[in-house]
Amino acid sequence: MTKPYFEIIRLIERLHRHFLDVLRSELRRLGIEDINAVQALLLYNIGENEVVIRDLKDRGYYQGSNVSYNIKALTEYGYLTQERSAHDRRSVRLKLTDKGLDLCNAVRTLQDDLSAVFGDEDSAKALQGTVDTMLRLERTWGDFVHYGRPRVV
Repeated sequence: MTKPYFEIIRLIERLHRHFLDVLRSELRRLGIEDINAVQALLLYNIGENEVVIRDLKDRGYYQGSNVSYNIKALTEYGYLTQERSAHDRRSVRLKLTDKGLDLCNAVRTLQDDLSAVFGDEDSAKALQGTVDTMLRLERTWGDFVHYGRPRVV
């Protein structure tokens, strides 16, 4: 089991980098030069939701360390709006602008097109098995971070 486990860890990182390459290519195709792939992915993950900055990492929308830089850039370029909460002045809510929503929709279309490659029933079952495995990995790693050891499931 050790070999497949290590292979999937390497594959996760490689797939993430490849997906960012896909987003870079799509941004170029759309003529968007003011933001990068990481920022486009952040916008896509926020989507039509309204989120608080501190929730970005908690919800898994953003994994980087320079979130404030990216939020500032996305706001300056007109993809996001920021609004202080009326109840907690320290809390800032983020929402996509029409420009941000347009890009989000373009990425959603790209995702639909890419997922069509896996449209047959066998692929759907295999993908669901992969999702189940990835969710189990996420729970195992989360348990390790929170409790210092993984729980046997």
